[in-house]
Amino acid sequence: MRHPRTLLSAALGLGLTAALGAVPATAAASSPANSPAATAATSSYTTPSYAAYEGSGEDAKATRAFFDAVVKSVAKKRAANPGAQAVTVVYNASNAPSFRSQIAGSTRIWNSSVGNVQLVEGSGADFSYYEGNDPRGSYASTDGHGRGYIFLDYRQNQIYNSTRVTAHETGHVLGLPDHYSGPCSELMSGGGPGPSCQNAYPNAQERSRVNQLWANGLAAALARVS
Repeated sequence: MRHPRTLLSAALGLGLTAALGAVPATAAASSPANSPAATAATSSYTTPSYAAYEGSGEDAKATRAFFDAVVKSVAKKRAANPGAQAVTVVYNASNAPSFRSQIAGSTRIWNSSVGNVQLVEGSGADFSYYEGNDPRGSYASTDGHGRGYIFLDYRQNQIYNSTRVTAHETGHVLGLPDHYSGPCSELMSGGGPGPSCQNAYPNAQERSRVNQLWANGLAAALARVS
């Protein structure tokens, strides 16, 4: 979970790089060459006291920045290989070894839930996973230029269903914003329903939205890079 002051600074647009964009020390130490100096981040698990950030313009802007960065990265590769049949988003999980099973589980969940985009692990990644300790909890972050990462916080993943946390953060990569006031059946409600929520699957509306985003968003991105 993030500190309220951090979230209020984000909502006001103050100190975004320092407050939200810094790569966690654990991640930076494990792979400094691959750790982006991000300038936007999107929160995930929260409580009602964080309502000033959830649903705010900064929250929506951060999610859109991550999605746009990943789409741009995918579009560039597709432009170089126009014969590719599937829209594939490649991730790197080597910097989050403790969460390999959760990452694999969330990948299976998303790949079975949507048809317009698929997640695969491999080289030339469009985004990466990191792990460590961070008082902000787990979050997704990007520099807005095709490089992004998901950070998975140890303590938060001990309190909440870890596969749900990972699938939720991956939802940001695919373009979905936070909606903490939603029910447990809504993946992007994050920690809103509390630690008892075990659902790690997107609901029908979330699945439809991701398919729509990757049909329309990728087409627009391809037009820009072609």
